[in-house]
Amino acid sequence: MKSEQMNYMIGVDIGTTSTKSVLFREDGSIVTSAHVEYPLYTPTPEVAEQDPDEIYAAVVSTMKQIMQGVNAADVLFVSFSSAMHSVIPVDADGKPIMRCLTWADNRSAAWAAKFKNEMGGHEVYLRTGTPVHPMSPITKLLWLRHDEPELFSLAKKFISIKEYVFFKLFGVYVVDHSIASATGMMNLEKLDWDEEALRIAGITSDRLSELVPTTHVLSGLKTEAAEQIGLLPSTPFVVGASDGPLSNLGVDAIAPGVVALTIGTSGAIRTIVDKPVTDPKGRYFCYALTADKWVIGGAVNNGGVIFRWLRDELASVEAEEAKRMGLDPYDVLTQMMEKVRPGSDGLIFHPYLTGERAPLWNPDARGSFFGLSLHHRKEHMMRAVLEGINYNLYSVLHALEETIGKPAKIHATGGFARSALWRQMMADILGQRIVIPESFESSCLGAVVLGLVAIGRADSLSIVSKMMGSTFELTPNKEAAAHYEELLPIYLRLSEKLTDEYASIADYQRKLFQ
Repeated sequence: MKSEQMNYMIGVDIGTTSTKSVLFREDGSIVTSAHVEYPLYTPTPEVAEQDPDEIYAAVVSTMKQIMQGVNAADVLFVSFSSAMHSVIPVDADGKPIMRCLTWADNRSAAWAAKFKNEMGGHEVYLRTGTPVHPMSPITKLLWLRHDEPELFSLAKKFISIKEYVFFKLFGVYVVDHSIASATGMMNLEKLDWDEEALRIAGITSDRLSELVPTTHVLSGLKTEAAEQIGLLPSTPFVVGASDGPLSNLGVDAIAPGVVALTIGTSGAIRTIVDKPVTDPKGRYFCYALTADKWVIGGAVNNGGVIFRWLRDELASVEAEEAKRMGLDPYDVLTQMMEKVRPGSDGLIFHPYLTGERAPLWNPDARGSFFGLSLHHRKEHMMRAVLEGINYNLYSVLHALEETIGKPAKIHATGGFARSALWRQMMADILGQRIVIPESFESSCLGAVVLGLVAIGRADSLSIVSKMMGSTFELTPNKEAAAHYEELLPIYLRLSEKLTDEYASIADYQRKLFQ
């Protein structure tokens, strides 16, 4: 690629399963991108760890790949997006003393329950915005403090994966307000560490990083890293934010009443408000984007991962046949589902195969089919699975509507958006007009838009509307929507009534793996 006299921007998204770097032109168009995957270490059902150095290597590698043939002087800045809720205990030299605990690590489940029921967890949530759940770093610190006391006392600091990357690149410990607002330990009103939360976690603020705005700019990239990547040491690095809020920004869902919906491996529904808001019932999170833009919503565990389970376990024969014919297995499965009426003839699937975050915040929740009868065939079960994933997202939206009212419109993105059936199903179940951008790089685009504001080349985040490219819209099918209007209340009531049974079956299942 021959360098021209123009400006480039780099957006880096540190995800749960891979890191992606995207090289943008200043108008938002994409020049090139690169991604590197890394393993999630799950030796037992409760453990979900990653190697911080494998992730750092992926960050460096992806940036190096997109810099091939690019003049380093043409890069305006690098800006970061990152997954939330990770915890890495590091020693005095900044070296990890255990692998990174990801959001999916469930070893703090017992402490999360104790925190919620006996230690004032709900009051802490109301101040900090992170629902009480094993994903939350405060519960991970409780587990480390009580179950791994030797390791806990050895740790000089507890940091997230993005903080680790910045320490390696710049030698400083900083955490942006967005990542910090997802720890369960930052007071949203004061933009400072919450004293009571730290007391419960058993730490002082010097064992955490310095809090900075999402627009904070780091300079003085280490020479070795600059040479390895192909950047100038003077290249500004914008600390950026977390992936959820930046995805909202990247799909231009930043105006009042506009909701962003994302389904990848997991999923989320989010909207932006102008000041911190928490839910008296504890159903949704509140995370920072900027000082006057806060994201409320809920992330769900069970998105595309359930579609993959469906392919591998319920439709393995069809999937293998599709591969032999050179067809995409997912296309074949959706063609089978299209033969079934909306609502799957009264078959409802709860997709809680990996526990659930929003709106239940219950790691013990489990999947189930309800309404199964002799006339239901495999394709009914398959369609019910897809509908169940969408029902679950509706339940998060239902909670949000109590705060924001009916959304003006929904902007949707993620791998699901490639499926015409899934797109229409979503519009029908949510009963809303859906706007879908053609670009899938929402978090990286959000990061560079934030970067443009951070370095003073844009006055407002609203510049994203000129950078996100083309979109297309879907409206609900009235006949299909009528079926879902009858079934959705049943779906919602069932998950509430099964809370005690979820705990019992999860306890039984845990015993099997002890």
